[in-house]
Amino acid sequence: MEETKYFSVTGMHCAACATRIEKTISKIDGVKDIHVNLATEKGRVTFYKKRTNLKEIFDKIRKIGFEAKAIAKLSTEGNPYKEIKKLQQRFFLSALLTIPLAWAMFDHFTWASFIQVPALLTEPLLQLILTIPIQFIIGFPFYERAWKAVKSGHANMDVLVVLSTSAAFFYSHYLTFTTLQSTMPPPVLYFETSAFIITFILLGKLLEAKTKLKTTEALKNLYQLQTKTATLYENGREFPSPVQQLVPGDILIIKAGEKIPIDGEVIFGSTMVNESLLTGESIPVEKAMGSPVYAGTINHHGLLRVKVTTKESETTLSQIIQIVEEAQNSKAPIQQTADQITAIFVPIVLIIATMTFLIWYLSLQPDQLGTALEKTIAVLIIACPCALGLATPTSVMVGSGRAAQMGILFKEGKNLEVLGKCRTIILDKTGTLTEGKPHVTNIQIDSQQQEEVLKLVGAVEQGFNHPIAKAIVSHVQSILPSLPTAEQVQTIPGHGVEAKVLGKKVVIANPSYQLHSLSNNQKQQVKKLESAGKTVMIIWIDTHFAGIIAVADQLRNSSAPAVARLKRLGLKPILLTGDNPYTGMAVAKQVGIQKLQTGLSPIDKAHIIQSLQKKGEKVIMVGDGMNDAPALAVADIGIAIGSGSDIAIESGDVTIIQGDLHRLVDAIQISKKTMTNIKQNFLWAFLYNLVMIPFAMLGLLAPWLAGAAMAFSSVSVVLNALRLKKLKLH
Repeated sequence: MEETKYFSVTGMHCAACATRIEKTISKIDGVKDIHVNLATEKGRVTFYKKRTNLKEIFDKIRKIGFEAKAIAKLSTEGNPYKEIKKLQQRFFLSALLTIPLAWAMFDHFTWASFIQVPALLTEPLLQLILTIPIQFIIGFPFYERAWKAVKSGHANMDVLVVLSTSAAFFYSHYLTFTTLQSTMPPPVLYFETSAFIITFILLGKLLEAKTKLKTTEALKNLYQLQTKTATLYENGREFPSPVQQLVPGDILIIKAGEKIPIDGEVIFGSTMVNESLLTGESIPVEKAMGSPVYAGTINHHGLLRVKVTTKESETTLSQIIQIVEEAQNSKAPIQQTADQITAIFVPIVLIIATMTFLIWYLSLQPDQLGTALEKTIAVLIIACPCALGLATPTSVMVGSGRAAQMGILFKEGKNLEVLGKCRTIILDKTGTLTEGKPHVTNIQIDSQQQEEVLKLVGAVEQGFNHPIAKAIVSHVQSILPSLPTAEQVQTIPGHGVEAKVLGKKVVIANPSYQLHSLSNNQKQQVKKLESAGKTVMIIWIDTHFAGIIAVADQLRNSSAPAVARLKRLGLKPILLTGDNPYTGMAVAKQVGIQKLQTGLSPIDKAHIIQSLQKKGEKVIMVGDGMNDAPALAVADIGIAIGSGSDIAIESGDVTIIQGDLHRLVDAIQISKKTMTNIKQNFLWAFLYNLVMIPFAMLGLLAPWLAGAAMAFSSVSVVLNALRLKKLKLH
């Protein structure tokens, strides 16, 4: 039996760290899958309980230099502000000790002769005393992590930092004591190089941590929608109750201006509810008796009594939070490229640094150890692959968070990447292009038998959740107070349903089922109704024709303009429907779709998608998430579209909460823009290293400047990702 657990990780500082944890843990017998996210410092591991356990996994993580702690959910534990405070303290102390060294550095430059440098600050012993706490106390975590990395057979950013700063420090230490008794002028020391590097790296990490916090704002806003307490109504009295203790059936009082604490149904009162933070829809929704209400939404005015319909952990809001967490902590396929590069990057840097040292020491400036070390240190620092490791996760976090604010839920980072690459989009009709709330428009049943036939039809259809079945049942129940129970109920794939009711066999199916049994007059009636864009169902009782029911569904206002937007983005829309050709063509014409197929079963739709995929096409399937489950599953990206608690959150790779097709186009645009953002980050990270490493090798980049540039590189990647928060969609 497999189990999935979440954990937090401390001690990661570059992409190589996350990759090392994943590689090490994946080798443990019994571990099925592991993912570690550098940006969030969280991870997820799936393992077989009989072969390994969390203790063994965490012990292994600890051995390679990191600390892991189990958490209940991905984003509910850990205090990033505490970590930021620690970083602030280390940075400010390091900066305070570095200032005198920076001041003394001006003594090396003729252009800075106008700056007065106290003689005391140039004393080697004083510089040594100032640098020791920076190098070995403030910088101790670098040594600790570097040692654990080397011990486990890996090299990471900490190794580069330790090698570079230690070289500067110990060479300066050597010069200090070998020239202590000398009457010669003080030698050129590199204590400030060591101090500057550590200080700038800490500054970069501090800025990076602060900007990364902003990437999780969308998720933080979702958490803030949750409430801890509710007002329980029992025996005419009101009293507070923790939300987690509520059970279905409890009655709550919701006053004007209050947040609705849990999903439920209004049993008294009416109001307007603001669902914008949950669905992205800005217009308040009217609620009256029988209306569903959702956790996290706000009651504008009026007193409501609400019956709880679900547990706190199963609310729509809880499911949304879980999906957003998973998406923000999952990897897009493009991240694999970065992982592969960073895995070999540090060893390559060490080789380049060694070559730099040998070239300078043996050829360019023979026997000038200080000069060779300075160039080598610059190479080691400038080449840290931090920006490369942050390129993908930060963009995925911000992009999926921005989508969630608009009521678009990406289940995984890979869906965010793949969606924008698809060129063919399959659209279902009922519940996708239409409102999914059809109503009965025509009943052609002998008047003397109408009540009896409708009773049988209502009994059969009441067991089904399809919009057409719901419309028929709703109409029948408005006429008849009660319905009998149907037995032996089963579907006729691609056609309809059949059952036994009161000893009679009842079949309700589309006209293509037993078409030959219809008279010419009946066929004419069917054709007339279908030509008007209506869905026609034929009723047979004990194999005899009993009547016709026609149902019509209203087109969504957003369907035609959304299809036009899809075309402008270069996508090919195709309509696949189980409905008849006349209705299908009527809807396709109204929304502007040229290619369609009608009379399809859910399996037929899946087969059509598979045939398109065999031709090399990447296919999006958009459906209502219920009868379209097979097609949603086989498509490259399945998008479930609906509203409120009716959304099938588990059905698709992407879920559109609000039934607005413009959100579908927005999702595709967010995908495209997020991938563009990731590519920009990659381009910056690669160009940064490609350009800066040669500069450092040629001696055109001082080590302290390399430290500052490296810090700026990481921060710039995060800042670029944050631009996705202000995406403009058209």
